[in-house]
Amino acid sequence: MYIVSSGIFIAITILFTYVFAIQTPFVRIDFAFIPIAIYASMWGAKKTIIMAVLADIIGSNLFMPGLYFPGFTLSAAVSAFIYGKFLYKQEITLKKLFIMNGCILLFVDCILNNIWLTLMYHDAAVAFFSLRLIKAALLTSVKAVVLYNLFKPLKVFILKYSK
Repeated sequence: MYIVSSGIFIAITILFTYVFAIQTPFVRIDFAFIPIAIYASMWGAKKTIIMAVLADIIGSNLFMPGLYFPGFTLSAAVSAFIYGKFLYKQEITLKKLFIMNGCILLFVDCILNNIWLTLMYHDAAVAFFSLRLIKAALLTSVKAVVLYNLFKPLKVFILKYSK
């Protein structure tokens, strides 16, 4: 069951990251947090890291050939770790989801992704930091509310299929 669900969640994560995303030259709004969070609540941090890393490598090579940068794979792994630690075998509350998304905002969006973009684009990345920070801060609340409303009806499904 684990291998099958991993393949399905990798495919959904790739679709939500690249196909159903809103992309501008400087900011991308995607919905990959949904399958990653559901997977993390079912399988935990270690397996979610593997799934997220595979989804990042496969997706970036399929949809952005030549633009793969391993730093963003590390960012995906850190996000997956945070999701796994906050959601696996835990009671899911709105407060916990806000804290989890705040941790991802701080450690992944503000620190790691900024380092990777600075390495890739130098001074141009610094110019767009405030725009990306505003986007991430606004989406932190949206992500928490979306996940909270998704986990309410999915609680039984997750308990049944995560064994």
